[in-house]
Amino acid sequence: MYKDEIVEEIHKYREEYAKSFNYDLKAIFEDLREKQIASGRKFVKLPIKRVLT
Repeated sequence: MYKDEIVEEIHKYREEYAKSFNYDLKAIFEDLREKQIASGRKFVKLPIKRVLT
């Protein structure tokens, strides 16, 4: 099977990042939110699309 070095590097970084927060999703989310705010960029929040059944 073909191995993409870039994809492997991304997986490695993602694993290290999650491990640095002890795999705590809440802590990871808070860190990403802080980075988003610190970036100073404008972000668009789209409404939730509801599926009618």
